Amino acid sequence: MRWLVTGAAGQLGHHLAAALRNEDAVCLTRADLDIASEAAVAAAIAEHRPDIVINAAAYTQVDAAETDEATAHVINADGPAHLAAALAEHGGRLIQVSTDYVFDGSATQPYEPDDQTGPQTAYGRTKLAGEVAALAALPRRCTVVRTAWVYGGPGPNFVDTMLRLEAERDFVDVVSDQIGSPTWVADLAGALVELGATPVADPVLHYTNSGSGSWFDLARETFRLAGADPDRVRPTTADRFPRPAPRPAWSVLSPRRWLAAGLTKARPWQEALADLMATRRAASRPETG
Repeated sequence: MRWLVTGAAGQLGHHLAAALRNEDAVCLTRADLDIASEAAVAAAIAEHRPDIVINAAAYTQVDAAETDEATAHVINADGPAHLAAALAEHGGRLIQVSTDYVFDGSATQPYEPDDQTGPQTAYGRTKLAGEVAALAALPRRCTVVRTAWVYGGPGPNFVDTMLRLEAERDFVDVVSDQIGSPTWVADLAGALVELGATPVADPVLHYTNSGSGSWFDLARETFRLAGADPDRVRPTTADRFPRPAPRPAWSVLSPRRWLAAGLTKARPWQEALADLMATRRAASRPETG
């Protein structure tokens, strides 16, 4: 089985490349393949003839998209359409990675894959358009996987921001009125590889680490695992931090269909975060001879 990963230099793409290091995998950065180019995508699929494509390329600058939705649309909507069309011609499956931002964030129970969408941001609109386009072009060989609150790097992410602020400030104010399921990118990458190796008929699935909490909860747990006093994290509300793109108040995604497809149950987010922190500590220890 041959895999092709787009966006290989990004946070998710980096971990997908690691998860596929012992497989027949072609991992392409944006410099290698700009999915916004229909011709480039067609040529890449024709050359590599992948059995599975995982599209980890995306425009993820949520606030910037509010004033540059056209650019976000080209990458987040047109890009998946190009990939699906090329795979429709040459064969192969597509796993299209999407987001909780396709929902309006007003729910009080976990979102199911077929719940009503209603994106409130340009980023969410373009990601939803990408889902629709990919499924339309490749209806029986495309799976959309929505995820949320992904952290771990490389690149900017919430956990690393909290670790930096812990070293810089006495106290950090973090919103407590936005709820989601923090998801370690390494777990997400492994789950997508498992999905790619499994015949699944569902067009849309959800995957996050299990359990839920607020950004405040995630920040406190990050401080605690770093050996810092979690009481240095103070709760606040989202209206204290106005941003161009509103963040969903509720981002919890239901794993029901993921589990029904026979795929591995995600571990609790606290366990995954502890694993990341332990990995970081081990990597920072000096080698002894």
